[in-house]
Amino acid sequence: MAKTIFVVDDNDTNLERVKEVLEGGYHVFTMPSAAKMFFLLEKLKPDLIMLDIEMPDEDGFDALKRLKANESYKDIPVIFLTGRSDVTSEVLGFELGAVDFITKPFSSLVMQNRIKAHLNIDELIRERTEQLNKLKNGIISVLADVVESRDTTTGVHIENTATYIEIMLKEMLERGVYADEINSWSLDTVISSSRMHDIGKIAISDTILNKPDKLSTAEFDLIKTHCNEGVAIVEKMSKLSGEEDFLQHANIFAVSHHERWDGTGYPSGLKGDDIPLQGRIMAIVDVYDALVSRRPYKDPFTHEDAVKIIILAAGTQFDPKIVAVFEQVHEKFKDVWK
Repeated sequence: MAKTIFVVDDNDTNLERVKEVLEGGYHVFTMPSAAKMFFLLEKLKPDLIMLDIEMPDEDGFDALKRLKANESYKDIPVIFLTGRSDVTSEVLGFELGAVDFITKPFSSLVMQNRIKAHLNIDELIRERTEQLNKLKNGIISVLADVVESRDTTTGVHIENTATYIEIMLKEMLERGVYADEINSWSLDTVISSSRMHDIGKIAISDTILNKPDKLSTAEFDLIKTHCNEGVAIVEKMSKLSGEEDFLQHANIFAVSHHERWDGTGYPSGLKGDDIPLQGRIMAIVDVYDALVSRRPYKDPFTHEDAVKIIILAAGTQFDPKIVAVFEQVHEKFKDVWK
């Protein structure tokens, strides 16, 4: 499939020349200004942008700054196509995030080879990222399996809650509930990291995890330590791997999913909006899955009764805004555990 290239230059002759050189191998869109480029970007994301520096209204440097400040556009490789050949401009361009400079007047062969090289690099980076994500997800699956194989009372709790998290995040975005914060996340990363929320149970005794009766107060106090144990495990992983985004979310899920909206939860007794959003969402789906699941000490609640319990806990145990979303979409949860 042909790649898409935007060419931005206020000189019509330059635009025509570039189009002649690239057309046939690529989908080429020419535009006379940065304003036109940003207008088209709302409808179509290119694989590469060729950008002139000296343009009226908004020059190439300012346009590049805007591109790099936007989550949707920052990864698009940008090549400056310019009549400038001074070192200062090149240094500034590279500092702002340009991947290359092509000086006008340009050689057709040089342009074609430079573009091909950068598009190939971009493709290799994407492939490598996909491979690393598969590896990361594989490791998470193994860790989740270890937790669930030790805690035989919880069944497929980890996989269920990850699916519920995905449902809630998408519905919250659609309904504009905490949408600004969620939009700043990579949803795939957050959903995947949510599966680490009970990782601290690895440090809890099998005797307690698999006790067939209700826990004593002392035993429950030990179970509660799984939140801070989870943080310790995730932080150790972070130091060893250098991974940031994924493990940051995993850390937050681990430490905050048992906090309560009214401040009576654990381990920190956080209240209201002081509880991270990840923890406030997980608190609801975690409890829902526990309610509808069979435990040695209780029969499963019906879906309808579980929903009623969660709705009644809005404003005390749970964030009322998130409960309101759950109330609208809970029917989708049935397909997960049936």
